[in-house]
Amino acid sequence: MSLPATAPGGSARQAFAAGIAGYIIWGLIPALFILAGRSGASPLEILAQRAVWAAPWAWLLVAISGHGEQVRRVFRRPALLGQLAISALMIVSGWAVYVWAVNNGHNLEASLGYYINPLLNMAIGAALFRERISALGLGAIGLATVGAVLQALALGHLPLIAIFLAVTFTIYGVIRKRVEIDAQAGLFVESLLMWVPAVGLVLWLGHTGAARFGHGLPITLLLLAMGPVTVAPLAFFAWTTRRLPLSTVGFLQFIGPTLGFLIGLAVGERLTLLGLLSFGFIWAGVALFVFGAWRAGQRLRLAKVAAGQSPA
Repeated sequence: MSLPATAPGGSARQAFAAGIAGYIIWGLIPALFILAGRSGASPLEILAQRAVWAAPWAWLLVAISGHGEQVRRVFRRPALLGQLAISALMIVSGWAVYVWAVNNGHNLEASLGYYINPLLNMAIGAALFRERISALGLGAIGLATVGAVLQALALGHLPLIAIFLAVTFTIYGVIRKRVEIDAQAGLFVESLLMWVPAVGLVLWLGHTGAARFGHGLPITLLLLAMGPVTVAPLAFFAWTTRRLPLSTVGFLQFIGPTLGFLIGLAVGERLTLLGLLSFGFIWAGVALFVFGAWRAGQRLRLAKVAAGQSPA
């Protein structure tokens, strides 16, 4: 794949590398959850610790980016704060289901949800924002739908985990698209809204003797790592999207669920022939989606060149 850049060549290569790094971290997070679970931490503690330690790291991003005034503006506008409260609820709901899923042998189904998500975003974009879907886009959505149906047959029930993750993250994306606030400031406000109940949950787990935090260096370090691995990919993502075309970023987006899929296989999750066929349809939809995004980007650059503009 070429690197059509919106910045000079060296900067484009750095942005591409940063994007890959961010999505690799996202893709490897399930391994961190599994390690913490096998070290005795419950999904509830992993969730709480993730929310607790995400906030200070998110604040660091705000400080570096100089978006402190945006954060203050949110708390002066109750409607804006309410929207971010809903998006925070979507985040924590998705986190809760995802952490439970990867620690209970449902990594493959969870990865399916994140494959479906960008295709669902395309459909929602057309329905809510009147974004045009190309024939290739419709084909991608159709293939993903067939894949989801086959997955339901393979599981013997609806892939509720995948559907829940895809839907909550899509709702989150819709809210963040409507909210006029940068990614770093928005994440910090969302983290701050989760922080108080998360601290309460951590204290309650400690009081009941169910907490593993502080009971040995390995598990404590694993739980402390929940903060930076949650926030660092966002920093990479925000930096990358300002420097690369969205078609390239869209291609990188599928690194995460692919790594999650491989982690599921590595820990011994069972993949039936029908299940593999369902992922085959999903991957075909993804390939069509990526090709369509790439072709649209090429057409846009050619149009700019024809109009005498810079293709950047």
